[in-house]
Amino acid sequence: MSTSSQSVSRRSFGRLAAATAIAAGGASLLSACGPGGGKPSADTPLRVMAINHVWSQAIADRIEEFEDRIKRRVSITMLTADQLSNSYNVKLNASGTDVDVMMVRALQEQLLFAHNGWLADLTGYVEGDAGFRWDDFQEAPRGRSVTAGKVLSVPVVTERPALYYRRDIVEPLGGPPATLDAMLDMALDLSDRGNGFFGYVGRGQRNGAVSTWSSFLFSFGGAFTRDGRSAIAEREAVTAYEYYGRLLHEAGPPGATNMSLEQAMPIFAQGKAAFYIDADAIYTSFLDPAVSTVQETVGFAPFPAGPAGSKPSNVPSWSLGINEFSRLRDDAWEFIRWAAGPEMSAEIQALGIPGARESAWSDPETLATFPSDLADAMRQGTQDGIGADRPDVLQVGRARDIVGRPLVAGILGQSVPGVARDADAEFADFLVRDNRHRES
Repeated sequence: MSTSSQSVSRRSFGRLAAATAIAAGGASLLSACGPGGGKPSADTPLRVMAINHVWSQAIADRIEEFEDRIKRRVSITMLTADQLSNSYNVKLNASGTDVDVMMVRALQEQLLFAHNGWLADLTGYVEGDAGFRWDDFQEAPRGRSVTAGKVLSVPVVTERPALYYRRDIVEPLGGPPATLDAMLDMALDLSDRGNGFFGYVGRGQRNGAVSTWSSFLFSFGGAFTRDGRSAIAEREAVTAYEYYGRLLHEAGPPGATNMSLEQAMPIFAQGKAAFYIDADAIYTSFLDPAVSTVQETVGFAPFPAGPAGSKPSNVPSWSLGINEFSRLRDDAWEFIRWAAGPEMSAEIQALGIPGARESAWSDPETLATFPSDLADAMRQGTQDGIGADRPDVLQVGRARDIVGRPLVAGILGQSVPGVARDADAEFADFLVRDNRHRES
């Protein structure tokens, strides 16, 4: 699931611009030393590459505190997700030392980065530092930080799906649905498609919908794979495909197969749908009168239960790792220890940015910023959540395209089982090749 991002604040931008200038000068120092050279000088900045996100901005606003702590300047570069991935590919394919701390998507790229040898092993750091309290991290995000038995990242931002609904319409009918069956019935009854009102809106685009649909899959008892084999043609998966397809085909807006977050969210924000399921991290979009007409009527509820219960994804959308080629590895760890430590995690979550620590989630003060019903839904999602929302493979984008084929068929009103069987065969072949590449 995608999370929202904002531009860098004026104060942060000025500081980051200065740090960037320092970084440009420091690059020559690193190049002169080269791999295996002497320790970088005290003038060499610690370089952090991050997504342009509210979490990164909150850290940037506090970076002077950390600079005083390590007696070294910090350069933070904030990019879009695509720019960040492209920059990693360029720098790390060349064994570049000009990045120390890396903000990464554990589910999207950690397995590939580990295969390429780009992420340093943090196991000794997290397990050997009692003050860091590695066991304080939620089980699902913590589990996603481990690849081949090594801790390669530390989660700092998490997300789960939330059920957004129109309180003015749904509460007179008894309140938000507790089950997927009840939500489908209500969505069908409330839909008035001829007049531009929809019972449900959600992602339907082939690749982009997979992360949202994963919670439906898990709640129907399905899985992407079992014992390394494709499971998307199993009865539970087919039923989840058919359910989601019917939901959007009969109660959703036209053109749903072209909708990802950016297209679906505004429909609910403009009051044109009764229900919407997407990442809890985007809730502020519905409370902003500049973009929303439902700020007074939006309600929040946990992901509804399917035959297997309520099994939403609970994933680290963004994590911190250390470049294997960094020559400031100890300082890089100090940054992670500070930015993802218990105190900072609680402080940032209190700003409305959901983190990964149990201690923060159990502290009412860190949840006071969230609407109370959303805080309850999020807390339940952290307890019941599954640490995945896409196939666990090297080539994640290709896998999502394959897995998304039956979704599109269902949304278009086509028969799902045959498409699921074809996709299953394609996915099985893909997994064989992906596993060979992983083992090579």
